[in-house]
Amino acid sequence: MHPRYTFRAVAVCGALIAGCSDTTPTSPTASTEKIALEKEGVVKQIQMMDGCDPASFDAVLGAGACTRPGGVAFEKFIELVGKHQAMGAWHFAPSTINVKVGQELLAINSGGETHTFTEVEAFGGGIVPELNALLGNLVIAPECVALEPDDFVPPGGTYSDDVDEEGDELYQCCIHPWMRAIVHAR
Repeated sequence: MHPRYTFRAVAVCGALIAGCSDTTPTSPTASTEKIALEKEGVVKQIQMMDGCDPASFDAVLGAGACTRPGGVAFEKFIELVGKHQAMGAWHFAPSTINVKVGQELLAINSGGETHTFTEVEAFGGGIVPELNALLGNLVIAPECVALEPDDFVPPGGTYSDDVDEEGDELYQCCIHPWMRAIVHAR
C-alpha cells in the first residue's frame, strides 16, 4: 500500500477507537438554531476550515475525502505541511477565543474534509502517523487515541462543547494537529 493511502485507513481506524467524551455532535440542521443563539451570547462559534482539492484528495484518500470545490492539490498539501509544519488554509477560526462559563462552543466544519474539535491537556500529534512525521511531532495527544465515531465532524457538520469551568482550554484537530484553538473561559 502506498504510504499516502494509509491516511484514510488511519482515520477510519481512529473512528473505531472507544473512548469517553462529554461533548455532543450535532447535525447541520440543528446548527441553524445554535447560530441564532450566538447572537444572544449563549453560543460562541469556531469555524473548522481547510482548502482541499476534491479531485486530488479523493484520488489518494478515496471518494468523498474532500467535498469542497477547488483548493490545494494533495501533493502540494503534503509538500507545504512538510516545509512549514502546518498548512494555513487548514485552521480553526478564531484560533483564540474568550468565552464565559455557561456558554457553549460550537465548532462548525466549513471545510471539505472531516475534522475533530478535541479538547486536549497539551497540544500533540494526531492519529495520522504520516502527518505527525511531516510535523516532527511524534507524540500523539492522548485524547486523540480515545476518539469515538461521533468525534469526527464531516463537512457541514457541527460539534458542541459546554464551557463549565474557568481557565484556558486547548482544542486541536486529531487528524490535522496544527489546527488548534485556545479558549479562555472566565
